[in-house]
Amino acid sequence: MDSSESLSQRERAMLDFERQWWTQSSNKAERIRQEFEVPPVRYFQQLNALIERPDALAYDPVTVRRLLRRRGDEV
Repeated sequence: MDSSESLSQRERAMLDFERQWWTQSSNKAERIRQEFEVPPVRYFQQLNALIERPDALAYDPVTVRRLLRRRGDEV
């Protein structure tokens, strides 16, 4: 079993969203509310926990490393 298969569908959707949200013309906070049905603060709490997981790195290494760098973590 690939380690990225242990991610839930929602977790994969979050990483997919982070990979491509900027290509959309809409507001990021509004898209988070619409797509994930949580306030942006809660979304970012979940995202920060997610990007620390090795299975997230295995699923989308470029996006996870970018998010970690943006957060100030060494990768």
